[in-house]
Amino acid sequence: MGIVIDLTKAKAITHDARRVARAQEFAPLDIKATIPSEAAAAEAARAVVRTKYAEMQTAIDAAANTAALKTIMEQLA
Repeated sequence: MGIVIDLTKAKAITHDARRVARAQEFAPLDIKATIPSEAAAAEAARAVVRTKYAEMQTAIDAAANTAALKTIMEQLA
């Protein structure tokens, strides 16, 4: 009997990694958003980050196997 991977748990782990990566991308933008002269540009960049990770979240939820999740995880590295 080989190793059996629980897809639900694998998705949860991938979502956790996605959240960490998203937070890291947001951190410098959160600071810039508080600076009046940089706030508009920071908010535009934050919108791009939100879209990127929303699409990734959808892909994780739709993943049919661990190979698909591995591909997503490689994008986070």
